[in-house]
Amino acid sequence: MDVLFNVVGIVVYVALGLLALWGAFCAVLVWRRVGQVRFDDEDEQDEFLAELDASLGQGNYSAAAQLCEDDRRALPQLALFAIENRELGITKLQRRLWERFQQDVLADIEHRLSWVATVVKSAPMVGLFGTVLGMMGAFRGIATGGSDVDPTAMAGNIMLALITTACGLAIAVPLLLVTNSIVVRIRKMEDLVGLGIGRLIDSLKLAFARSK
Repeated sequence: MDVLFNVVGIVVYVALGLLALWGAFCAVLVWRRVGQVRFDDEDEQDEFLAELDASLGQGNYSAAAQLCEDDRRALPQLALFAIENRELGITKLQRRLWERFQQDVLADIEHRLSWVATVVKSAPMVGLFGTVLGMMGAFRGIATGGSDVDPTAMAGNIMLALITTACGLAIAVPLLLVTNSIVVRIRKMEDLVGLGIGRLIDSLKLAFARSK
């Protein structure tokens, strides 16, 4: 029975280690993904929109599209979609831009972020499982040992209970802080993209009006 407890204890440690690695990996991926699709600040976005406005103001849609093609950030790709599908009209374009932003950018980020949230919830539960396992081993030693209880074995079981709990919390708390910081970055990106789409629609309205 002691061998079984030891094996399960090792499995708990391995599971916590894998959760820590997977959570950190997913968090880094999400952080990088958000950084790849957003402008660092409003000034940088304004510079891009000013260049785009200049091309659209001249009715030069090919130059505007070329400006957006090599930029993989969200707003330039949305602008490229709007330029390529300008025959849809302003109303449909505005709706489609928000749909594409939700589907292509936010849905992908939220899917990746959900894995981090899963680790945040799972790590303390696995740690709690180790706690229960350790206390079961300790009480079993007391129950079967009678007056000859081995304090070393009991201390080992209690140590397993405490270490797994601590490990679960040590994994969950930093990842929770990282998740909240990523959510803040996502909200800032949404605000910036919302402002950018508004300016893009205004620029397209003027370009359409001049071309008539």
